[in-house]
Amino acid sequence: MHRSANDGRIVITGSIKSQVDAIWNAFWSGGISNPMEVIEQMTYLLFIKRLDEIQTREEKKAARTGKPIENPIFNSKQQKLRWHVFKQMGDAAAMYDVVANKVFPFIKDLGKDESTYAGHMKDARFTIPTPALLAKVVDMLDAIPMEDRDTKGDLYEYMLGKIASAGQNGQFRTPRHIIKLMVEMMAPKPSDTICDPACGTAGFLVAASEYLHQHHQQEIYADKKAAKRFNHDTFHGFDFDSTMLRVGSMNMLLHGVENPAIENRDSLSQSHAGVEGQFSLILANPPFAGSLDYESTAKDLQQMVKTRKTELLFLALFLRLLKPGGRAAVIVPDGVLFGSSTAHKTLRRMLVEEHKLDGIVSMPSGVFRPYAGVSTAILLLLRPTPAAQTRSGSTTCRPTATR
Repeated sequence: MHRSANDGRIVITGSIKSQVDAIWNAFWSGGISNPMEVIEQMTYLLFIKRLDEIQTREEKKAARTGKPIENPIFNSKQQKLRWHVFKQMGDAAAMYDVVANKVFPFIKDLGKDESTYAGHMKDARFTIPTPALLAKVVDMLDAIPMEDRDTKGDLYEYMLGKIASAGQNGQFRTPRHIIKLMVEMMAPKPSDTICDPACGTAGFLVAASEYLHQHHQQEIYADKKAAKRFNHDTFHGFDFDSTMLRVGSMNMLLHGVENPAIENRDSLSQSHAGVEGQFSLILANPPFAGSLDYESTAKDLQQMVKTRKTELLFLALFLRLLKPGGRAAVIVPDGVLFGSSTAHKTLRRMLVEEHKLDGIVSMPSGVFRPYAGVSTAILLLLRPTPAAQTRSGSTTCRPTATR
């Protein structure tokens, strides 16, 4: 496995790629053909495997120090629920019964725990249809070497890359090299509070965590307080699709971020109005094919820009969520730049007169194929501090356009 030095795309070669492809094919031939359902079922199994790995690590530590394990995941009566135990049962039907009727209810009950991923498990469904398929997938997953943090993360990204159909309401995966470009232009710092208000599979948050890990590793792990900030307080993601919340949380987990604040939140709804000025960095590619009812949309966003178009409402939301001095890199359709409606003009005026529009990176129309052919651009903007606004009166710029 190696990374392309130029664009950050992952190339998985040889036996590991073959193993992942074989798991995928096993699901398809076993009767699960929806790519998102395949990802979700694999995510559950990876989570179950990880719980066992965590407890094993704690047991080794306890044996070394002579101290008992604090808050064990599995108590003495739950040992048969552990991955390394049920995978060796030998009887596929017996293993299926344990996983479906004991392990799965157990991990759903972990929702009472404080961790992000466990909290999103309460409405999870186990849909692997047969003992034979479960046994095959467990054996295949167990054979993939996943001790290394980069390997785990890259494998999951490779799996997510197999989702080759657009989601609902204009949602689709942002190509990894575009995400990497945006993160590098923003250059996240350990002090940042980073948000993606339409996070999906958490691609932007993962890339930001990788950047921090690569460029600021000593700072983010300087002491317990710094590590806690990185794992708990730095990353914030919102989505209202419960499957995406689980997949996004697992994506972060496998990339080494233990407990990000990934929440079930409809960012544009009235129920979440009033949230503002919380984040120093926003990275996002929001849905831009939908329209909302005025009644369900946050009133404070409607006061900023009177529209039903999601791309304009999300851009208004980004401006509202930024702290003074905060910055954003967000993808918008070209219509935001050239649309002639009152809402389009109002938003552009706000961008130029009330914020610092640092640049516009225009992208060719094929960037999001096969998901969509729409022409898009990356907006790079800064919310000025009150002192900066006072000095300059209004913040204007000559944005750069790059192709």
